[in-house]
This record gives sequence, C-alpha cells and structure tokens, in this order.
Amino acid sequence: MTWRADPLSWGHGPRVFEMFLEPTCPFSNRALGKIDETLALAGQDRLTLKIRLQSQPWHLYSGVLVRCVLAASTLPEGKAAARQALDAIAAHRDEFEFEKHAYGANMDATPNAIIARLEGYSGVKLAQAFAIPDLDREIKWHCKYARQNGIHVSPTFMIDGLVQNDMGSGDAVSAWVGKLTG
Repeated sequence: MTWRADPLSWGHGPRVFEMFLEPTCPFSNRALGKIDETLALAGQDRLTLKIRLQSQPWHLYSGVLVRCVLAASTLPEGKAAARQALDAIAAHRDEFEFEKHAYGANMDATPNAIIARLEGYSGVKLAQAFAIPDLDREIKWHCKYARQNGIHVSPTFMIDGLVQNDMGSGDAVSAWVGKLTG
C-alpha cells in the first residue's frame, strides 16, 4: 500500500507559524479553535500555519488519537480529514480523556472503540488508515521534530523556527497576529 500523509499546513506566506498541539489537551483545543481566525487576520498569502502533533503520555489515549489524526491525513481528503478529526476530538474531548488522567469511563475503552468513536463524531473513516504498518514513521517525525526544538508540552508556538515562550492559547488572536505580522 502506497500512502502519503498530507502536511497539516494552511496558508502559503513566508512567515511560518507552528503550533505544537496534543489532541485532547484543553489548551491545545483552545489554540486549535483560533486557527481560522489567525489565518484570516494575518492573511494566507503572508502566513503559513503548521500543526505539529505533540503526543503527551498523561493524556492516556494521546498516542491513539495522534495516530488517528495522521491516519486521516493519508486519506483522499488529506489535511481536511485530519482537521475534521482534530475538531471532533476537541468538541468531544471528555469522550477521549480520563478523569484526572487516571480513571473514569474510558478505563474500559479499547483502541478500536476510540477509533470507532472518533469515526462517529468526525465522519472520517479511520480504521483502515490507522492500520497502515509504517504510519509510525510520521508519528516519530512529529515527536523528533518537537524534541529537536526543545518542545515538551502543548501547546507550544514557534515563529520562523523560534519558540515563542510568551505566546499562549489564552492570548487574543489579535495579539498572535501582532507578533506574526509585526
């Protein structure tokens, strides 16, 4: 089977804004919700926005969900399918997380149940793509890239290859755009 993961990138401008996000992190979800407005205000001809997935082990199904998002990016709809999966996880975060990262209803959920749940919420058929044997090379690339840049938590933001420790998901989009265009 030949496959290609569609880069999770929007816009085509010279300024590169990278967002390192974990799919079930509430702060990452807040940042995810600001992507469209950021692109609209900054201008897609001036900005390239890239999502980098930052799996975190305390979010116990993080690895499964990161693989689901990347699997979605291999489908014919590419990054649009991946974005649907991310948006569905964000909209139904509690369905994919554990209470206090330790217990709750998901204790009895299997990876197959999580995939099926995400398929139901997102409308994206993920199971076959999830099973791509070497999809892990894409996952490892995201992980390695984050580590090479000293990134260990989400969300973390980079502009033109430099980590922006003063940017957060709680910032107004106008503040982001000021840093991106200033």
